[in-house]
Amino acid sequence: MRIIEVLAECGHADTIRSIAEQQEILECWIGHSDEETRCSMRLVVQPEKLQAVIDAVQSSLSGSENWRILIKPVEAIIPRAEKAEEKEKKHAGTRAREEIYTNVETGARLDTNYLLLVVFSTIVATIGLIEDNVAVVIGAMVIAPLLGPNIALAYGTALGDRVLITRALKTNLAGMLLALGLALLIGLLWPANIESRELMARTDVGLDGIVLALVSGAAAILSLTTGLSSTLVGVMVAVAILPPTATLGLMIASGNYHLALGSGLLLAVNVVCVNLSAKLVLLWKGVKPRTWLERTKARQSMWAYISFWVIILVILVAVMHIYHTYFISS
Repeated sequence: MRIIEVLAECGHADTIRSIAEQQEILECWIGHSDEETRCSMRLVVQPEKLQAVIDAVQSSLSGSENWRILIKPVEAIIPRAEKAEEKEKKHAGTRAREEIYTNVETGARLDTNYLLLVVFSTIVATIGLIEDNVAVVIGAMVIAPLLGPNIALAYGTALGDRVLITRALKTNLAGMLLALGLALLIGLLWPANIESRELMARTDVGLDGIVLALVSGAAAILSLTTGLSSTLVGVMVAVAILPPTATLGLMIASGNYHLALGSGLLLAVNVVCVNLSAKLVLLWKGVKPRTWLERTKARQSMWAYISFWVIILVILVAVMHIYHTYFISS
């Protein structure tokens, strides 16, 4: 359940009332703000009607100026509306496009906090890999901020938002290059322990790794669109990306280039699968822009995005076969 508060000129009040009646929302009331010409219009909206109401309100206000739409969560309603509660249970995971975008945009920011978390998580993960300590490796995944930019990339293509796509690519690339460079530096100062099971587990990739990465990306985007906690899912995505990146740096530093090839292949497969499955879930959830023109652009972006990742995945699977044939078997 959400409260949609519309701050706009009072002349829009009848239009907002009409939208409320058409959508058959729970409540609608209108009050004046401090300014005589503006009103505060509030609507209590069921989850299954949230996006439709927001789109309708935006369309009605698009030609005017000086308006705002605020979306607020509702903790409880007294007295309880039984019919509304039954429908809410069916659509408990429904979030508005704008709510999701706010969370995604925040996670794609390339700032000092993001870079510091990448540094800290890489140091912890590298130590855990060298010392063969699975608890330390998992601890690094908890603080790794790698979920945000990967999800933002998939969501940006779903909306055809080039600004968000570019920002997500820059943040993702910066984080991975920083992690790789730091792991390489640590490897030069602290030689990799080839006997570490945690380290060696990240030097090969098989079908199980592909399935893990696909599930990680799907779970991540599903938690985002349903409003569930993404903390544990973020750990799962970080497991698919950060340890292979750290292992790649360590193996290059130690001169084990054939093992570095395996960890690099694992990293590439994981990145592709996470983004591909995230995009497929967004497609299944029907996430798309509001206007027809934006939807047309997003549709083109979506199919180009999916085709790109599928082609890259097919190429990587072929490289995996060659790698296992000539390096692992021999």
